[in-house]
Amino acid sequence: MIRPQSARRQMVKAAMEAPFLTREEEMELAQRWKLQRDEVALHRLTSAHMRLVIALAARFKHFGLPPGDLIQEGHVGLLEAAARFEPDRLVRFSTYATWWIRASIQDFVLRNWSIVRGGTSSGQKALFFNLRRLRAQLNRGGQPMPDEALFSQIAEAIGVSVGDVRAMNQRLSGADASLNAPVMEDESGAERQDFLIANEPLQDEIVGEAIDGDRRQTWLKKALKVLSERELQILSVRRLSEEGATLESIGERLGISKERVRQIETRALEKLKSALLAEQPDRTAFGFGGR
Repeated sequence: MIRPQSARRQMVKAAMEAPFLTREEEMELAQRWKLQRDEVALHRLTSAHMRLVIALAARFKHFGLPPGDLIQEGHVGLLEAAARFEPDRLVRFSTYATWWIRASIQDFVLRNWSIVRGGTSSGQKALFFNLRRLRAQLNRGGQPMPDEALFSQIAEAIGVSVGDVRAMNQRLSGADASLNAPVMEDESGAERQDFLIANEPLQDEIVGEAIDGDRRQTWLKKALKVLSERELQILSVRRLSEEGATLESIGERLGISKERVRQIETRALEKLKSALLAEQPDRTAFGFGGR
């Protein structure tokens, strides 16, 4: 069984031993691949540029990802460059391939450096890969700058907000912490997630409440049919509206006393309660209590 480190050393050795290509050889191989789909030409072209992949992958080693994976992703970018390369433009293949190799490695780093997805915009991506370098440059050869002044200069250089720089700096300052990690080295077994506070109801409670709410609405609409027009009108403005009209205002509108409005409302509520219980004998389903 070949170990990853041994395989990587062999790959690096093979890349370093691959012969350099002249401009004419490079163009010839690119033409053969583009026009004839000559896989031998593709292999020679990409093998000669694997040292470029290894060199670019080494620039991202401080992100803590396996070097072999970085090189493999760079190779994917190299193959993408070979597929898109236009020999007639008279540009060296290495110049063209550098962008694709770097882009492939950067995308891999963004997807795997943290379980939290980042770098979704071009500004965020530039900030992610350049924050450490710019911070080191600005602090070089003197007293460290205050954070806010440092963040302001970095934000101006990259074209993002100071808040974005502050958030990215905090994110890069520490690794991800697992919610299943123990809080203390003891036998309690307590994990970080055990101390997360959630005020929202559980999903089964939300679903149950939605189902019960729809069922109560159906029962209520059916029960309201037992009321007279005046009873329904009074209950609608008194109990079924958000504002809840007063007895006086309803009495003035209907031309009756507020005491008469109260009597009609009481009778309507009793009729409505009887109709609901006839439909569903379980009193607790409507919040009537156990009596």
